[in-house]
Amino acid sequence: MRIFFAQHRHRFPSLLALACGLTFLAGCASIETRKVVDLTRFKKIYVEHRLTDDRRVDEMIVQELTRLGYQASHGPLTMLPDHTDAVLTYEDRWEWDFKTYLIEFNVTVRTARTNKKLADGRYYQPTPNSKPPPEVVSRVLTPLFAGKPPAETSPSAIR
Repeated sequence: MRIFFAQHRHRFPSLLALACGLTFLAGCASIETRKVVDLTRFKKIYVEHRLTDDRRVDEMIVQELTRLGYQASHGPLTMLPDHTDAVLTYEDRWEWDFKTYLIEFNVTVRTARTNKKLADGRYYQPTPNSKPPPEVVSRVLTPLFAGKPPAETSPSAIR
């Protein structure tokens, strides 16, 4: 055994650094958002309630959309209000390990009448040290719905 360690001792620092790096990356969350069009022109958003949602995720989504300045409501798709601009659907996946935590959260935004996809977002963190669900909802929805007005282009900026 001593001979093995003596022959390979130069490799241990790099192996230790690799192990520490992999441990660090295992706790990272990934958030991906993608939108086809600017969602700020869609003011009335309807969140489709999932029948399996017993954690009120749809209510968290409505609260976040309201905070971002949208008129939002939720319920079954059969109760879609008139003059709704977009429908947001979601999927949530939970795990249990001494406590229940949100491991994955996906959203899709479509037009209310034509069902064309406008945007989607995904949160994934496979570790028990996940963020609280309202924070996860905010981290996915804010990049999609918090619009910034386009910067004005002045003649001097075109050069």
